[in-house]
Amino acid sequence: MIDAKLLSYLETFVTPERKQRFLEVLQERTKYITVAVEDVFQLHNASAVIRSCEVFGIQEAHLIENRFGKRLDKNIAMGAQQWVDVHRYPNAGECIAHLAGQGYQIIATSPHKATCLLDDFTITDKIALFFGTEKEGLSETVMQRADGFIKIPMVGFTESLNISVSAAIILHALTQQLRKSTIDWQLTETEKLEKQLDWIQKSIKSIDDILARYHEDG
Repeated sequence: MIDAKLLSYLETFVTPERKQRFLEVLQERTKYITVAVEDVFQLHNASAVIRSCEVFGIQEAHLIENRFGKRLDKNIAMGAQQWVDVHRYPNAGECIAHLAGQGYQIIATSPHKATCLLDDFTITDKIALFFGTEKEGLSETVMQRADGFIKIPMVGFTESLNISVSAAIILHALTQQLRKSTIDWQLTETEKLEKQLDWIQKSIKSIDDILARYHEDG
C-alpha cells in the first residue's frame, strides 16, 4: 500500500522539474523485458549492463554471483543502480526458478545457437534475457533450461561481442519492438507510485532525518 501522504510530503523537497522528470521516465519503464547476467568476472561489464538497462527503460536486472561474488561497480554504473532494481542470486538455478515463477520466458543469448536471429525475434510474452561472459558464455544450467535462444547477426571473423555491447544492441532492438507493439508493457499505476516514492527518497539529502520528522509529526 502506497503512503500517498508521505509521497506528497516528500515531493515538497524536490523541484517541480525533478518531479516531472520522474513521471516522464516512469512512463517508459517496463518489467516486460528483464535481464539476467551470469558470473561476469569484469566489474565494468556487469555495471555497464545495468547502465544499459536504465538507458533503455528496463526496471529490473538480475545478477547471478556464483563464482566471483559481487560484480557491480557503482562508478561505472554511473548511478544507474539507483534507478534499476537489482536482484542477486547465488546460482543460475535459483534465478531461473524465480523468473519462470513470474511468468518469464528464459531466453539465452549465445552466438553459437542459431535458433533465432535478433532481427527475427518477436516478443509475445514476458522475456528474461540471460547474458554470459564473452569467453565462456552461459552455463549449461541456463542453456539446458532456456525456452529459446537469440543471437546477434554477425558478418565478420569475430564470433562474439563484449557482454555490455551485446546487451545494449539487444535491448535497443527489443525495447523498440516492444514500444511499437500493442502489448501492455508499461508498469502498473501502483508500480509507478512505488518507484516514484523510492526515487524521491533516494534524491533527498538527509532523508533519514526527514522521515523521522514526518513520522514524529504524523
